[in-house]
Amino acid sequence: RSAPSPCHASEPSGRMAQVRTQRASGQPTTSSTSRRQVPFAALIGCSFAAVALAAPSRPSQASSGKYPVEGAESIMAKKAHGTCVASPQDSIRYGASGEKANNIACYNRVYAERAGYFLQTSWLKDVREAGVTTYYDVVTGKPLFRAPVGRSFDDFERESKVHGWPSFRDEEVVWENVRSIGDGETVSVDGTHLGHNLPDGKGNRYCINLVSIAGNPV
Repeated sequence: RSAPSPCHASEPSGRMAQVRTQRASGQPTTSSTSRRQVPFAALIGCSFAAVALAAPSRPSQASSGKYPVEGAESIMAKKAHGTCVASPQDSIRYGASGEKANNIACYNRVYAERAGYFLQTSWLKDVREAGVTTYYDVVTGKPLFRAPVGRSFDDFERESKVHGWPSFRDEEVVWENVRSIGDGETVSVDGTHLGHNLPDGKGNRYCINLVSIAGNPV
């Protein structure tokens, strides 16, 4: 087992986590609250990627124009499988963990795969030479993101490594299938938890769990 992330926190902290916990529609399983995962709220101001994550204030979502597309809280109401319409696909891409996908995507609104988790998978190797890659919902198989768009793959990779998660910009989101709720939780229209919008000086930045977007098209 690898060492804990410098941004690790074993319990949700701060107002964001309190709100997320209060309105969570399902409880994470034991493994989803283990030291392998970290609340997004705990990332702000932590030592990991401090330049990007310790900004004194978060830009207003309204400042970026028409994005993100806002969604209703009802998207994340309890469904057949946690907040998801079904369980994750049996076989997912990039060698990502199906168990982790189940915990994070369907039974969680606070925790994330640990920072840098994608480096333990084949993700970067698999997509490096593919040009623009489409990323699919691990439950429904709907397209959620396409990247890189408007930048090089090197820039996309560099930003993702700095922040610790695949990091997408407004033009890389398939807005037909993605919504932002409340404090920036990023979800699919079908209730799959994807990650959070943590804007920086360049605008909206969607920090997304790889396991949530490692689905196959259907």
